[in-house]
Amino acid sequence: MKIFHDFDLSKATTFHIPAKARIYAEYDSIDELRDLLFSPQYTGMKRLHIGGGSNLLFTTDFDGLVMHSAMKSITTMSGDNDDDVYLKVSAGVVWDDFVKYCVDNSLYGAENLSYIPGEAGASAVQNVGAYGVEAKDIISKVHAIDTTSGEERIFTVEECDYAYRHSIFKRHDYSGRYIITDVVYRLSRLKHFTLDYGPLKELAAEKDVTLAKVRDRIIDIRRHKLPEPAELGSAGSFFKNPVITPEKFLRLKGDYPELPSYPAPDGIKIPAAWLIEHAGMKGKSIGGAQVYPGQCLVIVNTGNATAADIVALFGEIREKVAAQFGITLSPEVNIIGKA
Repeated sequence: MKIFHDFDLSKATTFHIPAKARIYAEYDSIDELRDLLFSPQYTGMKRLHIGGGSNLLFTTDFDGLVMHSAMKSITTMSGDNDDDVYLKVSAGVVWDDFVKYCVDNSLYGAENLSYIPGEAGASAVQNVGAYGVEAKDIISKVHAIDTTSGEERIFTVEECDYAYRHSIFKRHDYSGRYIITDVVYRLSRLKHFTLDYGPLKELAAEKDVTLAKVRDRIIDIRRHKLPEPAELGSAGSFFKNPVITPEKFLRLKGDYPELPSYPAPDGIKIPAAWLIEHAGMKGKSIGGAQVYPGQCLVIVNTGNATAADIVALFGEIREKVAAQFGITLSPEVNIIGKA
């Protein structure tokens, strides 16, 4: 286990905005995690568990213990039949390394989720998704430690209560109680693809579609649309795409015939990026924070942004979109501290 005092959290988050953690700990086993949870020296201290830091914005220093998993194993488990393959993946495995592993081993199901930042544990919290696929589509079970008792609990995918960017682990009464240690994903040896999302439709017409081609295409799309966090600080998509009622959609469609939309289980999903751009916020800056011109879902740190700059820009975007469209955008980013 590695313990750091007065740790610079800009090294552990993709916004690269300075903030300090009183104590930062990286653990290599479940026993070490339990030691952190129940050590007398940390009793009564605020605690926060993080993954790859790609959905976090610290607005103040964190006067407590920040924990991060350094467990990075991928274990193959037997499937229910010859076609299914189950992979038990440690929470600290970089998400895109897991997707690459699946593609390299001819396992179908994860390829559309290529190049999403973060780690495997966070995928089960956030229910990450892209190009018509969500993590819940391939998750089988989630292993977690109960922070109140230290006991392991295994959640089935049904118990995780997955919805758009939601899981039971984000629910108020569960948030912070469980720390995910491993996620079991179900992949398939059977060749199948999900290629009905706009930019991927052209691949569906090809006769020799492969996992590698799908992955390469998605990585190319994401690289062209989104900034590289190592070069330009961001947390990826800052906003969730809002879901509105069919009645509200029809009213907006009357005023904005070009308004794009997608069906959702509980209504009509509207691209937040379209709303932000048409509210006149594309490229808008406050201090060192900017709405990324290539993808309006993203707020970037142009080099000298403060957390206050990010929060102020976030607030102005919400106000402008709400005033013009009557829709209040929700952040996908978890803001730690005063918003």
